Amino acid sequence: MKITVLGAGAWGTALAMSFAERHQVTLWARNAEQITQMQQAGENSRYLPGQRFPAGLALESDLPRVLAGTELVLIVTPTAGLRPSLRALTALGNQAPVLWACKGLEADTQQPAHEVADAELPPSVPRGILTGPSFAQEVAAGLPAALTLASEDETFAGSMAATLNSSKLRIYSSTDIIGAEIGGAVKNIMAIAAGVSDGLKLGHNARAALLTRGLAEITRFGVALGARPETFTGLSGLGDLILTCTGDLSRNRKVGLLLAEGKPLAEIIQNLGHVAEGVNTAQAVQQQALRQQVEMPITAAVCRMLFDGLPAAEAIAGLMGRGVKKEAA
Repeated sequence: MKITVLGAGAWGTALAMSFAERHQVTLWARNAEQITQMQQAGENSRYLPGQRFPAGLALESDLPRVLAGTELVLIVTPTAGLRPSLRALTALGNQAPVLWACKGLEADTQQPAHEVADAELPPSVPRGILTGPSFAQEVAAGLPAALTLASEDETFAGSMAATLNSSKLRIYSSTDIIGAEIGGAVKNIMAIAAGVSDGLKLGHNARAALLTRGLAEITRFGVALGARPETFTGLSGLGDLILTCTGDLSRNRKVGLLLAEGKPLAEIIQNLGHVAEGVNTAQAVQQQALRQQVEMPITAAVCRMLFDGLPAAEAIAGLMGRGVKKEAA
């Protein structure tokens, strides 16, 4: 299959490298200088230093040229870049199927990605999300991982999952696109909270409790938006939550660790060097939760730490001091 990957950050580059072992893949970035640098280096030195490109991977900065004859477009940008990417594809008359690997809600509209896609793509274009527990560095290195490809079109989800599946990247299909998106978006907020817990050295018991109640929070929110509850026990829910909240490669967990040190958000973002989607998603999720009348205390606490300057220790104390509830609530 001829695949175009839009976005040469860490995750876009890693997916392009993985798929290039079995498909004809072109990695696109709008910055021609970045493309030239990667061509000369034979790697993405900024985001994945030391991970050499496979021989068949092409690099390109001319979008009309790269779309000619493509059979699949995979958008791997921050969530903020999804709508502009979709508009660019539509303006160029793209009819190839579109997948996205963004994990977040759009900040201005609080919409999940599939709603953004429905607003910007022609109805005839098949679409879906590729998501799940996966650090870019490990995928680029060829280590095994499993992802979920979700689409409302069951036939498309199944056939595309089968096409992209490989011995190193196992792809499962799903028709619960809302659940897959919400799991991938909200787990980043929980990872910030987990980083705070670990940074304050609150122990494994606290982190286990946080992940468990975080999953309950994600599930409540997702179900309110129309997701199926069982999706959140799968790769795009529990799997991604565990990885992002416990892995040392997690950007969002790193944000929490730095919050626990008392670092201001502006300094954290400046020093991080990568986009941490949980920061951009937290307020959008909180606003949508208020609209849906869904209680999300961990999300609310993360927002207060990020945007109101609430000290990490006070945020944890507030969560521990909440009234007693039934576990299922």
